[in-house]
Amino acid sequence: METTHIQTQATGKRHRLLAMLFITVVITYLDRSNLSIAATAIAQDLQLDPAQMGLVFSAFGWSYALLQIPGGMLVDRTRPRLLLALVIGLWSIATIVQGFAGTFAVLLSLRVLLGALEAPAYPTLNRVVTTWFPDSERARAIASYTSGQYVGLAFLTPALVLTQQHFGWQGVFFLTGAIGVVWGLLWYAVYREPSEASGINEAELETIRAGGGLVDLSEAGNRPTRTRYTAADWRAVLGNRKLWGVYIGQIAVTSTLWFFLTWFPTYLVKYRHMDFLKVGFMAAVPFLAAFVGILGSGLLSDWMIRRGVSATVARKVPIVTGLLLSTAIVGANYVETPAMVILFMAIAFFGSGFSSITWVLVSSMAKKELLGLTGGMFNLMGNLSSICVPVVIGFIVRNSDFKPALMFMSAVGVIGALSYLFLVGKIERIR
Repeated sequence: METTHIQTQATGKRHRLLAMLFITVVITYLDRSNLSIAATAIAQDLQLDPAQMGLVFSAFGWSYALLQIPGGMLVDRTRPRLLLALVIGLWSIATIVQGFAGTFAVLLSLRVLLGALEAPAYPTLNRVVTTWFPDSERARAIASYTSGQYVGLAFLTPALVLTQQHFGWQGVFFLTGAIGVVWGLLWYAVYREPSEASGINEAELETIRAGGGLVDLSEAGNRPTRTRYTAADWRAVLGNRKLWGVYIGQIAVTSTLWFFLTWFPTYLVKYRHMDFLKVGFMAAVPFLAAFVGILGSGLLSDWMIRRGVSATVARKVPIVTGLLLSTAIVGANYVETPAMVILFMAIAFFGSGFSSITWVLVSSMAKKELLGLTGGMFNLMGNLSSICVPVVIGFIVRNSDFKPALMFMSAVGVIGALSYLFLVGKIERIR
């Protein structure tokens, strides 16, 4: 009697989902960094000095950082399909409107609005990856979609430069905003929770579930929504030494990123006197280096986990190593040729990418019913750099000397590495 063979091999739906997360991250960072491409032309047209440009660069961070907590709370209450589609569409419209800005005040206000609308984005993505991936794959998954902030800009920066050459700085905002509107509609049409997704079988759901993925988080009775947060919840998020070590380290990780998202093109054009079109292609090199860095760190970290290395070592080694490499940015102060400047910038941004698997710590350490709140606090702390770094650099370079600014950036990297070495203890979920 022949036995019927039942297909039990797990499908790979979660791996295909990564493409959607990757595209989402590319779009979020296009809308954050488009200002850096247009900055020189905007400063000339609107007659803005370096201090004013520093304020405009930082305006996104004012609302983005401060609204991370409300954004995280929203993530704990709202399904990703609706929430992400809505905020992508709204911030993309705000991006388009920036192309019509004619004064410092209007541009500043629109950047604040953009930051407010993007605030729930990363906590939502972290919530998605926590439900779709087991622990042993999570660092690679986070590295894969987070790499969109680097590789997308690496390939699209030259395209944005060419757009500005042909259609003015306004065209940069029109193009990036239109892309976002289309993607918001596609996200709503395609994305589903694991238990509702087509093309996934029970074997894959069990693989995720058995590996620590919160695959049932969205189901009635399993979703740990909050009508309010208790004092104990806030103590779990704000009173834990390990999390404070992660928060301080994240400020350092994102500081290098925000330098490249804001002042980097201006540094090359105005302070290193490079041709604008040439800058569009040379600026892509550090972004590609950061892309290699983050993919490499995700692969290394998960490989160490599979080899039986503790999560503490496997997660910390790439982060601390990357933060120390990011201090290489100061080397650009001591070279003259464009190639050497780009080399030091590429090493520093590689380090920034190598340290950027930090969201995996939120997935691994946060109380499961506080994923959104912890992610919001983590992103709030990390994005204090989006407020401080552009403003501090703007004031430092008022005397037309960029060297102290790069020394400042290097010092921040050292502080971040020390935070992980001495404040973050064993990596485990907070009970």
